[in-house]
Amino acid sequence: MMQTLTVGLKERSYPIHIGSGLLADGGLLSAHLPGKRAAIVTNTTVAPLYLEKLQRTLQMIGVDSVPVILPDGEAYKNTETLNLIYDALLTHRCERKTPLIALGGGVIGDMTGFAAATYLRGVPFIQVPTTLLSQVDSSVGGKTGINHPLGKNMIGAFYQPKLVLADIETLDTLPDNELSAGLAEIIKYGLIRDLPFLFWLEQNMDRLLARDKEALQYAVLKSCENKAEVVAADERESGERALLNLGHTFGHAIESGMGYGVWLHGEAVAAGTVMAADLSQRMGWLSAADVSRVRALLERAKLPVVSPDLGIAKYLEYMGHDKKVEAGKLRFVLLRQLGKAELVGDVSQALLEKTITDCVEKP
Repeated sequence: MMQTLTVGLKERSYPIHIGSGLLADGGLLSAHLPGKRAAIVTNTTVAPLYLEKLQRTLQMIGVDSVPVILPDGEAYKNTETLNLIYDALLTHRCERKTPLIALGGGVIGDMTGFAAATYLRGVPFIQVPTTLLSQVDSSVGGKTGINHPLGKNMIGAFYQPKLVLADIETLDTLPDNELSAGLAEIIKYGLIRDLPFLFWLEQNMDRLLARDKEALQYAVLKSCENKAEVVAADERESGERALLNLGHTFGHAIESGMGYGVWLHGEAVAAGTVMAADLSQRMGWLSAADVSRVRALLERAKLPVVSPDLGIAKYLEYMGHDKKVEAGKLRFVLLRQLGKAELVGDVSQALLEKTITDCVEKP
């Protein structure tokens, strides 16, 4: 059964539909397609699986589509690939009422959203996420953008979609490591603000790994509920929304330091979450048992819990480009307790260096 949430942003509010078989439901899309044409942005991996299906659905409601197929991977989340979207839109004379539909994971969603925000100074945008990570995190909230060699997601815009369509059936074709990467972001919600959900995850991790559709839909629903509440309260990350970045300051440093695409985003977030939990313990907030509990749940989700040894200097350099830096000072999302996060800017250099040293691979 389909479930629907609303991201409450007044005149820019939009629905999130979650369920199985939604790609074939033209009625869910028709209300958000103002004209007879749409552009579908996808990649070389997703296109053979779902592009034709979505195009048939659009044809059933009288909408022609312009496919834009990009190379797959975080390594292509850059200005060169972004220009491929603009090239296609201009070549096909797409207009201000031509919606861009993002069909794929977080990279496709972020780049399509940024293209929509900037093409003709703004065109409609629909998210059709096909990975677990994008269904529970990146498709909701309007963060769009591309990477820069010096930092992840440093160039972008806040630009909300008109609709999010999360079809659980698309997770059937997801590789195991991509499924686990999505679980990292799901676990995050339990750690930062939803302790009952954390308990549920501990009890149901095996069902999620087995791709039980009922369990997956519940996990997507609870994650989107949590994110929708945070985004409605703090759309542009001036306060509470920053808490959604648990593990991301360390994780983005891992992605930048290793080279985009070497580690999946969720894998880097998982290892970064262990580092954040370790630092929280050093601050006197979490117990050793709490940290072990965090590590154990991530391990059960088949995620890495040890970070690569980039060297302390490299970690500090890449973290210095983090978007949460304020007045030149690093700020971290840490856990005051399990289920409660806090943005902290007074972490001592000594404690930070100890966390980096203890949490990376040993030779």
